[in-house]
Amino acid sequence: MKILALDSSGLVASVAIAEDDVLLAEYTVDYKKTHSQTLLPMLAEAARMIELDLNTVDAIAVAGGPGSFTGLRIGSATAKGLGLALDKPLVHVPTVDALAYNLYGCPDFICPMMDARRNQVYTGIYRFEEGKLRIIEEQKPIAVAEVAKKLNALGGPVVFLGDGVPVYREELERIMEVPYRFAPAHVNRQRAAAVAVLAMQYVREGKTETAAEHAPDYLRPSQAERERAEKLKREQSADLQNDRMPDIRISEMTPEDVPEVAALERQIFSAPWSENGFLASLQSPDALYLTVRQEGRLIGYCGLLRSFDEADVMNVAVAPDFRNRGVGRRMLQELMRRGTGRGIRRYTLEVRQSNDAAIHLYEKLGFASVGIRKDFYEKPTEAAVIMWTGSME
Repeated sequence: MKILALDSSGLVASVAIAEDDVLLAEYTVDYKKTHSQTLLPMLAEAARMIELDLNTVDAIAVAGGPGSFTGLRIGSATAKGLGLALDKPLVHVPTVDALAYNLYGCPDFICPMMDARRNQVYTGIYRFEEGKLRIIEEQKPIAVAEVAKKLNALGGPVVFLGDGVPVYREELERIMEVPYRFAPAHVNRQRAAAVAVLAMQYVREGKTETAAEHAPDYLRPSQAERERAEKLKREQSADLQNDRMPDIRISEMTPEDVPEVAALERQIFSAPWSENGFLASLQSPDALYLTVRQEGRLIGYCGLLRSFDEADVMNVAVAPDFRNRGVGRRMLQELMRRGTGRGIRRYTLEVRQSNDAAIHLYEKLGFASVGIRKDFYEKPTEAAVIMWTGSME
């Protein structure tokens, strides 16, 4: 069995190719460069050195989280792209499990620690028993003091490893009551070789997925998501005290809504969608559309189209006589709330460059301008501002 493995979950970028019980190649770098610059060139060089035909690999393994939000996204996107191009299955290997596997055969308790910031680490507790990795505590974000308490209660010696160790070493030295040590440099960071070997075990157990099914495990929201959630909560509270806010009902759009939606679309937009366009969108399992009504009258609608854990926000419309009354904000807040419940983590949209009111609304909802698309709109021709809901960590 031949496995191509990737790990970009932390500061380390690592690529490995393993076949059965032989590690054919491994390229690992722990340096201050973005993984988007390094991962594919590293893969290309490793493949060149061993004259690897990528079509001969049986599966593509990736450290699937937790870890750096940006690093996980780069690793997952690379693995998904390779899986789709080569028509190969993916193997999702938990990052902390793979870190623990670096210490194969160690008789002590193993505690990998990845710095999760905010006084937390991504960690778990492991032990090898009869050559197999036993998971005593599954990977999770947790305070260092709390995991130390669990380790002290277990009573046995512990080996720590991971990029969280230098950050919290002094605290560990102060609070650990059982014997402990720190893993040496050649095994104390992420290695794609460990991901590859664990992946072989998973393949034998049937634990594979398609490229379309794969998504990283972040385990907790990004800083941008937390800030957006707090902001939305504050603004929703303010809305309840806003006398201008009409009594409205927000519901998922149904085919029965489409004639009214299309009529309002024609009233508002110079290049409107047709009824068939809305009906086709409603049939997609990745689409979510909402309508807003007051006393039965349709006064707004919006939608999104999901792609993995991201979504394009589309068809945002509010009846002219209900604008500047908080309807659009409430509608989009509800859209993103429901989208987040379906696993969506980032949102993007386009808006006319001259539409200052809409741009201001999106900024209040956490969107930031990231670029311009020239001549995107017609009737009249105008550039679009591209906006995203902030950057991932």
